Amino acid sequence: AVVSTQSTGGEPEEDDDNNYCNLSWQNRLYAFAACLVIGLALSIFGTIEVWLGQYSAFALLYSVGTLVALAGTCFLRGPMTQVKKMFDKDRLIATIILMISIILTIVCGAVLRIGILAILCCVIQFAAFTWYTLSYIPYARDAVKAAFSSCTGMNCPC
Repeated sequence: AVVSTQSTGGEPEEDDDNNYCNLSWQNRLYAFAACLVIGLALSIFGTIEVWLGQYSAFALLYSVGTLVALAGTCFLRGPMTQVKKMFDKDRLIATIILMISIILTIVCGAVLRIGILAILCCVIQFAAFTWYTLSYIPYARDAVKAAFSSCTGMNCPC
């Protein structure tokens, strides 16, 4: 059955893209959770590859893990709505930095085979993905900025 556009029992609000699949809201949550777990597992396996000196595998696994976790959000809102939300003004910079860092992680690790640069790009990728994710939680970015300022005595540059 196609998911209704009415918000009932925790289902999403009306969505232009709501008829993108025939999954129930519960199955969409399961699909999202599966993508999140698979993405996390790939990223963990990739991180293990660093300790083995396999920077190509690290870059590819970690970046694919990030992309799988990100793709899982399409089950929650629909692919087109999710892409539009990614490029909202509040998320635009984080999205651009995330996409560039994913590409650079792969290039540095798998193409150039420069481990330290791949790790640096991965750290940036992690920070951008975290900042992007926090944009969906009300006041989360403000809380992180306040914590940064409290711990360092400096204003957060972000």
